[in-house]
Amino acid sequence: MVICMLLEKIKQNINLEDIIYRDIKMSNKTITVIEIDTITNSFDINNFILKRLTILEKQNDLYNYLYNSLPCVNMKELTDYKEAIKLLLNAFTIMVIDDKAIAFETINFPIRGVSESTYEKAITGPKDSFIEHLNTNIGLIRKRIKSPNLKLENVNVGKYSNTQVSIMYIDGIAKTDLKDKILNKIKDINIDGIIDSGYLKKYLTKSKSIFPTIKVTERPDLSSQALLEGKIVILVDNSPNALILPSFFIDYFHTSDDYYQKHVNITFIRIIRLLAFIISIILPSFYIAITTYNVDFIPINLLVNFISQRTMVPFPAFIEALIMIISFEILRESDARIPSTWGSAISILGGLVLGEAAVSAGILSPIMIIVVAISAISGLVFQSVEVVNAIRWWRFLLIILSSLLGLYGIFLGIILIITNLSDTKSFDSDYLYPFAPINFEEQKDGFIKTNEKIKKRNPILSNNHIRGVIK
Repeated sequence: MVICMLLEKIKQNINLEDIIYRDIKMSNKTITVIEIDTITNSFDINNFILKRLTILEKQNDLYNYLYNSLPCVNMKELTDYKEAIKLLLNAFTIMVIDDKAIAFETINFPIRGVSESTYEKAITGPKDSFIEHLNTNIGLIRKRIKSPNLKLENVNVGKYSNTQVSIMYIDGIAKTDLKDKILNKIKDINIDGIIDSGYLKKYLTKSKSIFPTIKVTERPDLSSQALLEGKIVILVDNSPNALILPSFFIDYFHTSDDYYQKHVNITFIRIIRLLAFIISIILPSFYIAITTYNVDFIPINLLVNFISQRTMVPFPAFIEALIMIISFEILRESDARIPSTWGSAISILGGLVLGEAAVSAGILSPIMIIVVAISAISGLVFQSVEVVNAIRWWRFLLIILSSLLGLYGIFLGIILIITNLSDTKSFDSDYLYPFAPINFEEQKDGFIKTNEKIKKRNPILSNNHIRGVIK
């Protein structure tokens, strides 16, 4: 019979130590229950499935009785062994009755509770964050956008992991061709396994820019804001991070709680972030340039002070800066990897003891420590790890150019940065939009946030431009 062949196929193709086959004989019938013990809930199986088998002898149509009476919402009929194996590995229990088979969801994966975001801290606004459970993450977004137009399309990626990837968008706001392009790219991915959403990034973008073109977030409120703008949100099972695309350069100067405060305060904060971005990249190279090549830019009194501090330092400013920056990067990486209880001890040891000892020993000058410290702290203003890493690479490049050409090297480096950003695309959208090309309407929510009564969407992302009118 067909179902006997299906049962035999399952036994031939899935040979696991934790899989359980149980044959239950009732009168002249044999019912086979199949489940993987380590990922299913034995309590649900015993109390909601097996207990009902005790009254099977009184039923004429056993299959229909179980199908209509078992308290399980997610229930599927089976005809193909590949689908049966897929459901077994996704914590379903399969029951074979006569010539039919049905699968019940009995999931018991360990799930972490919804907690506060760890690296995207918010001063105001919601505190919840995504976890490693796909359905929970989808629910956190649906809790905020209660609309039937919030669509969800699922794709399984990974030859062995068979990981579920969900593409979310709002029908009527997001452009269909953008959604289809992203969906087709994900379907074309051929890889053994997807362990985290970060695996998808290199397959979804061809940009060679150091700056990120896909925004990664663990905040459901930020993801909901992106959906309302017309962007696409990608959620991956077993990953606490969502991917938002396309993303623009200006997006990394915005945070979710920017929209929970007064526009005047947010404008000030965004200008501070812009200044921090410039300082973090340029300050060390500028110091090297004016102390090595362009000393005529320094006032005499300040120049005398610099000379007196560097008299006992045996290294040129370029080597001195490299020592400090590499030391800070080692300190930052150590602080990120070790247990949190040791963090304060590492900070005290690296920041105070080693820094003070290096100055006292004449290895480093105090002004260099101040310059590198201000630059490093300015880079930490940004929540995105990828932006911080991009700042680090461009900082190194400008330091090298300034040590070779002085201020001319810095100007050359700035031109390279602007050229690279201008040439970068995020799903065929200009990365520097709305500044290049210029869109004055979108710039009202750029670095300067205005108090506009009419809210409009980005025309690059959506044909539905009017978001709403504040009366």
